[in-house]
Amino acid sequence: MGKPKKDGKLAREPVKATCRDDHARRHELWLLPIVVIIVGTVAYLSSFSGTFVFDDNPHIIENSRIRSLWPPWRILDSRRPMVCLSLAVNYAMGGLEDLWSYHAFNLTIHILTALTLLGIIRRTLMSGAWARLPAHSAPWIALAAALIWVVHPLQTQCVTYIIQRGESMMGLFYLLTLYCVIRGVDSPHRRLWYAAAIVACALGMGSKAVMVTAPLVVLLYDWVFISKSMGQVLRLRWGLYLGLAATWSVLFASGLIKGVFSPPSYASVTVGLGFKGISPLEYLATQPGVVLHYLRLAIWPHPLCLDYGWPVARTAWALIPPALIMGVLLAGTAWALLRKLWWGFLGTWFFLILAPTSSVMPIRDPIYEHRMYLSLAAIVILAVIAGHMLLGRLVHRVSIRRFLAAGLTLAIVVVLSYGTYRRNRVYESPLAMWSDVVAKRPGNVRAHYNLGRNLAQQGRLDEAVEAYRETVRLEPTHYFAYNNLGTSLAKQDKFDEAIKAFRRSRQISPSFAEAHFNLGNCLLRQRKLDEAVDAFREALRYDPGFASAHYNLGVALQNQGRLDEAIEEYRETLRLEQDHAGAERELRQALTRKKAGG
Repeated sequence: MGKPKKDGKLAREPVKATCRDDHARRHELWLLPIVVIIVGTVAYLSSFSGTFVFDDNPHIIENSRIRSLWPPWRILDSRRPMVCLSLAVNYAMGGLEDLWSYHAFNLTIHILTALTLLGIIRRTLMSGAWARLPAHSAPWIALAAALIWVVHPLQTQCVTYIIQRGESMMGLFYLLTLYCVIRGVDSPHRRLWYAAAIVACALGMGSKAVMVTAPLVVLLYDWVFISKSMGQVLRLRWGLYLGLAATWSVLFASGLIKGVFSPPSYASVTVGLGFKGISPLEYLATQPGVVLHYLRLAIWPHPLCLDYGWPVARTAWALIPPALIMGVLLAGTAWALLRKLWWGFLGTWFFLILAPTSSVMPIRDPIYEHRMYLSLAAIVILAVIAGHMLLGRLVHRVSIRRFLAAGLTLAIVVVLSYGTYRRNRVYESPLAMWSDVVAKRPGNVRAHYNLGRNLAQQGRLDEAVEAYRETVRLEPTHYFAYNNLGTSLAKQDKFDEAIKAFRRSRQISPSFAEAHFNLGNCLLRQRKLDEAVDAFREALRYDPGFASAHYNLGVALQNQGRLDEAIEEYRETLRLEQDHAGAERELRQALTRKKAGG
C-alpha cells in the first residue's frame, strides 16, 4: 500500500510487471466501464416513471422552439442551444406523451459522464507526476469513486428531472475537455486531442454557463499534475489554452453574458444583475450556508428537496458561523493548491465549479441540488482516496484490505442506490413532488401554491383550498393564490367566499384581468348583473383580447335586455375566437330576440 509523503502525494511501492499482469490489466480496463454502465443503469431504472415537473413546463411543454428540427437556427437561438437541440430531438421521437426518450437521453448522458470521470481518475492516479500508487490499486480506486458518484441520490435532480439535463450535459463536456487534454499530453496525435478538447469545451458552453470555469480548471490541472511550472504550461500548450478561452465567445453569441450583466428591465428576470429580489452582497452572504448544506448532502443525502425556498441570510447566526467555516475551507484549499497538493486541486475543483451559482451573481433560487453535479465528484474522490489511505494504515495484510475495501464500496453503492430509487419515486407526478416539498419545507410559499394547483386539477378541492389558504397566510400579497382560491371555492358553490378571494386578488393587483373575470362569473351566477358587467368591463380594460370576458359580458348584457350591446360583444368574441360555439349560439338567439322585438 502506498504511504503518503509529506508533500501530500502518494508514494509508490515497487511493482514487477509481468505478461500475466498486463493481460489481467487489459481485462480490468474492459471490466471497469461495464460495471459502471450496469450499476448506473440499474440505479436509475426507476427514473423512467418520472413525468414533467416544475420548470419542465415552460422549457419543454410550452417551448415552441423544440416543436420542429427545422430550421436548426431557430432551435439554436437560445441561451442553451445544445439543451434545446436535444429536447427537439426527443420531441420529434415522442412528442410530449412518450417520455421514454427524454429519460433515456438523461441517463445516457449521466453514464457517459461517469465513464469519463472514471477515465480521468484512473489516468491521474497512474500518472508518474502525482499519485504513485501501485498499478493494481489505481483502477479500483477510480471504479469505487465512479460508482459512488453515479448512484449518489444527490444526482437525481440532474437525471430524473428532465430539464436539468443542462447541468449533466455541461458536466459531460466539462470532463471530456479535461480528458482530451490528459490524453493529448503524451499522445503522438496531441493536436487531434487538443482540438477535441476545444470542441467539447464549446459544446459545454452551449449547454450551461457554469462551463465558463472549465478553461481555468484544466489549466490548474495541467499545472498541478502534468507540468513543472505555470511557465512550462503556457510555453508548451499556449495554443490549447487560447482555443479553450476562445470558447467563451459561445456565451456571448448565445446572449447569456448580455442577459446577466446588461439585463432587460422587465420583472420576470430571475438571474443576473437585473434580478431585484436579492442584491449581490446579500446573495454572497447567503451562499456559505448553502454550500455547507451541499457538503452535508454529499455526505448524507437526506432529505433531498426540489424547491427549498431558501431564505436570505440576514441574522448573525445565519451569517457568521457559515462564513467562518467557509473561510477556513477556502484558505485551506488555497494553501494546498499553492503547494500543488492533490487535495488542493480537488478543493479548487469543488469551489470553482460552484462559483458561478454560489458567489455574487444573484439568482432567484439561491440553492438547487443539481448545481452539485460535478462538484460532488471532488468530495467523492477525496473520500475514496482518504478511505484507501486509512485502510492501508490500519490493515497491513493485502488480501484483508482488498476484501474490506470491496465490501465497504459495495455497501455504500447499495445504500446510495436504494436512496436514488426512493428519490426517483417522488418524480412520478407533480402532486407527489409538491407534497414532498411541502412536507420538507413547510414555509415554502411556492410549494403550497403548486400543491394547491395540482390538487385542484385532480378535483380534490377541499385540500386545494387549504393549500391556497396556507399560501396566502405565508404571503398575503400572492394574488395568484387568492385567484385560485376563489376558483376552487366557486367550484364548490361557495360564491360569497369566492367573491371575497377574487376581490382581494384584484385589490393586490388591479391589472390582473383574470381576477376581474372570475369575479364577474361569480356575480353573474348570483344574478348580480350590474356588478358582473362592471367586473367584465374591468377585465377587458386590462386585456381587450380576452375572448371569454367579451362572451360573458355579452351574456350579462343579454340578461339585462341590452341586446344591441350583447350582440356587439358576441361578435367581438367571434372575431377573437372564430370557433367559439357559445358565442355563435347566443348571437343567433340575441338576433332572433331583437328581430321578434322589432
